[in-house]
Amino acid sequence: MKYTALRSYRAVRWLAIRVKEASRRPDRGDISITTVIIWVAAVGGALAIAGTIAVVIAKYNLSLSGI
Repeated sequence: MKYTALRSYRAVRWLAIRVKEASRRPDRGDISITTVIIWVAAVGGALAIAGTIAVVIAKYNLSLSGI
């Protein structure tokens, strides 16, 4: 239990230092809505492609087993 408390203390201390450093440098900027839209579209497209491949493989699984 002692080691768990020590690890959690270190994690909280590290997080507090990161938050304090971030407040000193406010010029980091926020993520723009355009970037979020692009990432969502990219992930959605990748999932659609992977899903299509999975469906095709499932449909033709018996035909492909002889290859």
